[in-house]
Amino acid sequence: MPTMKRLRMGLVGTGPWASSTHAPALAAHPDVELGGVWGRRPEAAAALASAHAVPAYAEVDELFAVSDAVAFAVPPDVQAPLAARAAAAGCHLLLDKPVATSVAAARDLAAAADAAGVASVVFFTLRFAAPTSDWVARQAATGGWFTGRAEWYGSFYAPDGSSPFDSPWRARRGGLWDVGPHALSMLVPLLGDVTAVTAAAGPADTVHLVLRHSGGASSTAALSLTAPAKASGVSVELRGEAGTTLMPSGGGSLDAFRSAVDALVAAAGSGRPHPCDVRFGLRVTEILADAEEQLQAG
Repeated sequence: MPTMKRLRMGLVGTGPWASSTHAPALAAHPDVELGGVWGRRPEAAAALASAHAVPAYAEVDELFAVSDAVAFAVPPDVQAPLAARAAAAGCHLLLDKPVATSVAAARDLAAAADAAGVASVVFFTLRFAAPTSDWVARQAATGGWFTGRAEWYGSFYAPDGSSPFDSPWRARRGGLWDVGPHALSMLVPLLGDVTAVTAAAGPADTVHLVLRHSGGASSTAALSLTAPAKASGVSVELRGEAGTTLMPSGGGSLDAFRSAVDALVAAAGSGRPHPCDVRFGLRVTEILADAEEQLQAG
């Protein structure tokens, strides 16, 4: 059997996720060669590239030109237009969630990926962490679920401002857009596409969603980045013909990202779309944008 060519992957982004998760995973992956880094801050790009002995590119299109695939670790509304350019350059896409915070930008990105015929994977962490991805597969095979509940209560903002998650886009868009994609990535594959959403505001950035799913099931989601530290936590529960099941904990982000890289390599090699591709990322953006519109309307 011929040896599969390693994908030469570029990295767009230099922040905490890029330095602690994306770059180390790409540099160590057996089927990938980390080929270079581009960032909006040239000095940060140079430092991250130097740490992994790869070039830092002054222009992002130069990175795309020498890459088979590109991983993104930048805010969603920076990611979407850059990823569309990467797709047009023939690069497969490893995207962060959400793919965008506007439906128009997400549609443009999905259309660019379709037109170029490139593979795409969106990194919804718990869909790739082993304990939780295995749980989703088991519950999907079981079926018969009639309701679900997802709670993502984050406590991201340290009093001294030292949290790596304390970024301008998170502060502006809140839990709906940051942890909402995680909740939907677990509920939709188990209960079906969302056919209706009702959104209500809670304290600070907290948002409560009531969802109707295509198979007739319903679910709720509670989303926040501003919960008190002792009240933070994540849970997903399903109820149905088989009884009640709770999502297990466990699985680190670095191992999950390695699995996402595996998925992109497989999709690029086979031509078969992954369930968490850019089209699913677009659907998540559509649902969250609907919820946001309701919140803004009061």
